[in-house]
Amino acid sequence: MSSYREAMDYAERWLGIIKQEELDEATAKEISRETVDNFVKHFNKGWVDYRKSVTEAGDYAGTEWRGEGVYYYDVFGNEYIDCLGGYGALDLGWSHPEVVEAVRAQAGKSGIPSQELMDPLRGVLARLLSTITPGDIDHAFFVNSGTETIEGALKIARLYTKKHNFISTVSGFHGKTIGSLSVMGKKDFRQDLQPYGGQTFYVPFGDAEALEKQLDICDKVGIEIAAFIAEPIQGEAGAVVPADDYWPKVREICNRFEILLIADEVQTGMARTGKLWGMDHWNVVPDILCVAKSLGGGVMPIGSFMGNGKIWSAFEDPNPFMHTTTTGGNPMACAAAIAAINVTLRDDLAGKAEESGNYFIGKLKELAGKYSQIYKGITGKGLLIGQHFNDPEYGYKVASGLFKRRVLVAGTLISANTVRFEPALIITKEQIDEVLNRLEDTLKEIAASL
Repeated sequence: MSSYREAMDYAERWLGIIKQEELDEATAKEISRETVDNFVKHFNKGWVDYRKSVTEAGDYAGTEWRGEGVYYYDVFGNEYIDCLGGYGALDLGWSHPEVVEAVRAQAGKSGIPSQELMDPLRGVLARLLSTITPGDIDHAFFVNSGTETIEGALKIARLYTKKHNFISTVSGFHGKTIGSLSVMGKKDFRQDLQPYGGQTFYVPFGDAEALEKQLDICDKVGIEIAAFIAEPIQGEAGAVVPADDYWPKVREICNRFEILLIADEVQTGMARTGKLWGMDHWNVVPDILCVAKSLGGGVMPIGSFMGNGKIWSAFEDPNPFMHTTTTGGNPMACAAAIAAINVTLRDDLAGKAEESGNYFIGKLKELAGKYSQIYKGITGKGLLIGQHFNDPEYGYKVASGLFKRRVLVAGTLISANTVRFEPALIITKEQIDEVLNRLEDTLKEIAASL
């Protein structure tokens, strides 16, 4: 039974808590207990069962409260080094002051657009992206999340090519809405929701010959393919980097078979891998490029799928409203993205990610060699790094051991075979060294128990 008075009282209580900068211990304990209770009863009990921030936290769940730079603080004021980075959303760290200020300034003017008048920041951001994206990409459409960018990319690929089928990669991760799931390469997320529209064929990531063979088969049996979609570097699969000749070969194959190439840069874009775009490592220009996560500077959700004017004509004629969104590309989100791009370029975060990543990966490989009974290997580029373990139990012990030592990392959603390091691009060498010290303490503890 609804109770409006109860709802108002509860909302007012929490609005008061939100405005508090610091929490006393009694309030912190109450928030921790209440958060777990709310998740179990009203959100998703499975999240509570899965999260080490609950299972490994002791009497009170690890409940985040605020963040600054590479650190976040729980409700008790404990400081953690964040090496998860919101799975790539926090490239600039927590609450970057320039991004926060841009959003605050815009929020006082307008938050959600009228949908009828022209809102300037959407045009500004589209133009800004056209100046920094590869090749002839000069058009952009804005949405709220990464999976929405994939939905838009698939739609415009179908509209432009007049074809309905796709090729994707095994273990590729492209989001969890129905269209995005149709090209996902992970059974755990797609199997129970089948069937999907059209057909999707899968090839191993990093195997250009397999792509060529699959396209040849489809051509021979009369199955028309609209596009090949893949991440430049597979993130959710564990920071898997292809051979240097892979992407140039893929580009040539797509050209020869007259299909589009869609680059899912939702996680790799905006300097994460040591280049502004993951595809820049191989100087390959995709036909459609998707970005999200870090585009909002860790403050606002925003994503974009982009292409050149020729492809964009499929959206503009005869019906310019084939793809719309009420809140995507709203003025606050665009302000955040404009600020995030400015900071990323001005502070050369791609260069910093490359330098820090080379150092971090080098040190991790030394540890992996020292603890070969635990590690299978280290992969990655820039600050998208995968630790691969001989057994998922070791991965979980590393992640939970680091959490107890106040370093946040995570496995690849449902598996601890691989645990990623994905810190803010502003992380310093001293902070990386501190993470490595805490990691070695964890590894010593695990090795002693074997």
